[in-house]
Amino acid sequence: MARQQSSRMRKVNELVREVVADAVMDLKDPRIGFVTITGAETSPDLRHAIVYYSAMGTDEEKAATAAGLDRATSRIQGALGDETRLRYTPKLEFRVDTSIDEGIRIQQILQELADEPDGSAAAESDQDADDDE
Repeated sequence: MARQQSSRMRKVNELVREVVADAVMDLKDPRIGFVTITGAETSPDLRHAIVYYSAMGTDEEKAATAAGLDRATSRIQGALGDETRLRYTPKLEFRVDTSIDEGIRIQQILQELADEPDGSAAAESDQDADDDE
């Protein structure tokens, strides 16, 4: 998602994200647990789209969710074709969005640092500076 996008591509990406999110909510597959569609990145020729999602649960539940999404890709792609007026219906590829897990991890690290006694972090950094000399 680092590429500079035109306003049209941002709108197409948001449309793809919204339609896919609605289609995923309508799925009846028990393997698909709590899933949030976090973003979509459509190729400039509109033939391919990477859909980013976040899933809650254990590793087994996340793997089952990935399998359920892979199995339902053609159905979701059909819903995308039915609900949009794009020249081409993009071929969908689902990828796990790890940014939420990374954010939680960073929050935990910051919390651990905040919970340390005030002097210990400063004393450690002073000791490290003395060791370098």
